[in-house]
Amino acid sequence: MAIAPKPDIRPNNANFSSGPCAKRPGFTPAALSGAVLGRSHRAKEPKARLAEVIERSRAMLGMPADWRLGIVPASDTGAVEMALWSLLGKRPVDILAFESFGEGWATDVVKQLRLADARVLSAPYGRLPDLAAVDFSHDVVFPWNGTTSGVRVPNGEWIARDRLGLTICDATSAAFAMALPWNALDVVTWSWQKVLGGEAAHGMLALSPRAVARLVSYKPTWPLPKIFRLTSGGKLIEGIFKGETINTPSMLCVEDALDGLRWAESVGGLAGLIARSEANLAVIAQWVARTEWVDFLAEDIATRSCTSICLTLADPAAAKPLAALLEKEGAAFDVGAYRDAPPGLRIWAGATIEAADVEKLLPWLDWAYGVVAEAPQKAAE
Repeated sequence: MAIAPKPDIRPNNANFSSGPCAKRPGFTPAALSGAVLGRSHRAKEPKARLAEVIERSRAMLGMPADWRLGIVPASDTGAVEMALWSLLGKRPVDILAFESFGEGWATDVVKQLRLADARVLSAPYGRLPDLAAVDFSHDVVFPWNGTTSGVRVPNGEWIARDRLGLTICDATSAAFAMALPWNALDVVTWSWQKVLGGEAAHGMLALSPRAVARLVSYKPTWPLPKIFRLTSGGKLIEGIFKGETINTPSMLCVEDALDGLRWAESVGGLAGLIARSEANLAVIAQWVARTEWVDFLAEDIATRSCTSICLTLADPAAAKPLAALLEKEGAAFDVGAYRDAPPGLRIWAGATIEAADVEKLLPWLDWAYGVVAEAPQKAAE
């Protein structure tokens, strides 16, 4: 194939990693100068900052007033694990596995918790399991958006509103970029490091009244480490949902989370964030439609992620050298597919990414693929 001309303009921000993700436009470390450092996180002012993260997040996401939201350890992974270990075991459970993190939750439920009445509804990368096969008399564990597959559930219409079980949703790469139907969900988790470009290691755990009722009425048969405990003496530990974290948080990361939330408010809140992510997806979709050597990993247009956009190549062997060449040129960093996913590219297109930078990236993809594709041909000659 002919090699496209080498571009002479690079993205202003070439950070397209799917986690940690790009900082918000215009970010500098000076934005964190007001952080409350060297203080106990239990003191009045630091605790107020933690509570502010909770309240700003609740308001922006449109979370119902009767839900609890808390800051928990270990990023989204910690939040999901807390939910699995604290809530599961009362009912059978269905786990949707259509990428690596869903597969990880299935491993936890089947091999670590060893729940005999667990069903794993799986699908290969690029597809969703049969959503109609989910039994809502069971608890249901699923990612809203497959960060490593670029596949998302299209909406919440497949979730029964009269369900008997709980729906536990890993929304780490969906929250703040996709509309979440709160009446269809019971547990929602995410981290600061995705759509708002925050720093890692802190998770968010949101609980519906139904989830809280399960917590206070049901005790798992297995022991719970302190870091997972959400109840004490048969009652919810309410302080967790008021900024009294289980472990010591980074107040520098807390300030960064607040900076991201304030920026999000300045661009139109949740509607503005969704629009920015969808606009980035639209730019890439238009390019894919006119480019022969690339396609979406997500087979159904209704399931294409607008955050972690995963692409397949006509020559899968070109994926790694292509990503390496882009990094060498400073045109795009960390765009290789996840290690467990099919070979290809994964481009983060969440709200902190500017559409203009996506547009500047695409000619570099055209050029780099041509260079990589020509290399084996030259070697053969």
